[in-house]
Amino acid sequence: MGRVSVRTVPDQAVARHGWVQALGAVLAGLAAMVLVAALGLWAAGAADLPDGAFPRVVVATVVTAVGGSIEMTGNAGGLADTEADLTVLPLSVTLTGALVIARGFLRPLRHRAVAGGTELAGWAGRVAVVWLLALLGLALAARQTFTISLGEGTLGDIGDLFGIEPEVGFATDVPITLLFGLLWLAGVLTLAVVVARGAPLSGRLLRFQTSVRPATYAMVVLLLAYVAVGIVVALVVAATRGHAAETFAVILLGLPNLVWLALTIGLGATWDGRVEGPFGLPMPHVLDEVLRGQDVAALNLSSLAEQDGRVWWLVVVDAVLLLAAAFLMAVRSPARMRAWQHAVHLAVALALTVLMICLVARISAHYGLSVLGIGDLGGDLAGELFLRPRVWTAVGLALLWGLVAGFLGGLLARQVHGGAGRRCG
Repeated sequence: MGRVSVRTVPDQAVARHGWVQALGAVLAGLAAMVLVAALGLWAAGAADLPDGAFPRVVVATVVTAVGGSIEMTGNAGGLADTEADLTVLPLSVTLTGALVIARGFLRPLRHRAVAGGTELAGWAGRVAVVWLLALLGLALAARQTFTISLGEGTLGDIGDLFGIEPEVGFATDVPITLLFGLLWLAGVLTLAVVVARGAPLSGRLLRFQTSVRPATYAMVVLLLAYVAVGIVVALVVAATRGHAAETFAVILLGLPNLVWLALTIGLGATWDGRVEGPFGLPMPHVLDEVLRGQDVAALNLSSLAEQDGRVWWLVVVDAVLLLAAAFLMAVRSPARMRAWQHAVHLAVALALTVLMICLVARISAHYGLSVLGIGDLGGDLAGELFLRPRVWTAVGLALLWGLVAGFLGGLLARQVHGGAGRRCG
């Protein structure tokens, strides 16, 4: 009988995950992101942008969703000055792309318990190459210039007199976009392998799956649960209060920005912010009321409760969903783990999750125009919006919540493990 060499198996496995599969995974993810971004921008009224700019704005939205850098540009000639900047991640688009690409990446690896490190690296490398080429094309296409109307009044008269037509536009910082886009993809693929129970791990990483995989999975489920709750609330608001187009724009562009912000606020975190001029937070209106009219306003449970006492329900929602996540983590962990171990695992996972939210949910936007010193980059033709967290306070509170919820979840799961053990016995 001839001998069969097991060394050929990894090579054959790598060959199965080729360039066609990588191309399919990347194109499916980008197609989903473009569709969500286009529908969201259309609902927001961006289809009416001049000069056929809508497709380029859609592309720019996709670029920013994966961590790309869009630079705002302004030009108003020697008699005027413009200033603009924008930093925001449309997390609905981000989440859609992450889920689709992760599914496409994991699909060829399903039904296997162990995969060699070379195989995983080769498969991820193919996806990364296709991703970088696609992202380069998007980055080069994401550029546009708009002419700004000075309106009526003094500024308009001066503009007509001197022939001033202020312009503002955007263009992609290509190297930064490729760097952060690659880091985003690496994070998505790593999380996909860590979270999915059916995803194979290399032999060296198997010992970490009992502690890392259940906690990571629980945090992903927690974040998706908040998005699901947010969709239900948004649809109810759209059905009962109108403004359906604006509501769908929020759902398709920035719902995770709002619901994950609510998650941190329910834990007791504070965000500092300001809203001035035409900018605003679309939903809910209570955020705009707290942040508008102050140099720097503190956005937390206390300040929100002054506008609407129902905000205290955020604490209840956090407690219920965190306990459910802790229970889910514990039942997916080995029965031998003790409650304090579950507490530590959930505390670390929740702290890292809140840190991620603090990094990706911050917002900064500013625009100003001055003509012959009139306007001084302020007034009616200017606006500012920023929202940034008090990071380490939020992370510390997440650690405390995680310890308590993890311990309670471990105690609850002990009943499930104990009952299973009795049935098996």
